[in-house]
Amino acid sequence: MTNIFKQEKGFTLIELMIVVAIIGILAAIAIPQFSSYRVKAFNGTAEADMRNLMTAQEGAYADTQAYVSFADSGSDTAATNTITSLPGAKLSKGVKATAGTVTATDYTMASKHLNGDKTYTGTASTGITEAASSAGTALF
Repeated sequence: MTNIFKQEKGFTLIELMIVVAIIGILAAIAIPQFSSYRVKAFNGTAEADMRNLMTAQEGAYADTQAYVSFADSGSDTAATNTITSLPGAKLSKGVKATAGTVTATDYTMASKHLNGDKTYTGTASTGITEAASSAGTALF
């Protein structure tokens, strides 16, 4: 006589529901952490670009004995943006920068990534300082 109730292999519905619940809990923890890491990376990009701008300013000063003024620069779409009036200066995608005041002995520049939450200000006399701003807003 054959057994009509064969033992089938597989997972029960409750086991599958427990696995889905565990994955949901892990995702709920990981997604906010991932978002904060992205904002930190955007801020780091803006700060690195500020350092590059400051190096370009000092190079321009060494060549011409004058700091260079430039207007609002940066694009949300280009991979890198070159500031034509400041040789050697490039901005990363999504970073905006501007030269505020430029005198014979000092300059003030600001940079911010569109998705970052900090604005970086660089001067010849004090270096780089940061200030909180809203993520997703432009510098200018």
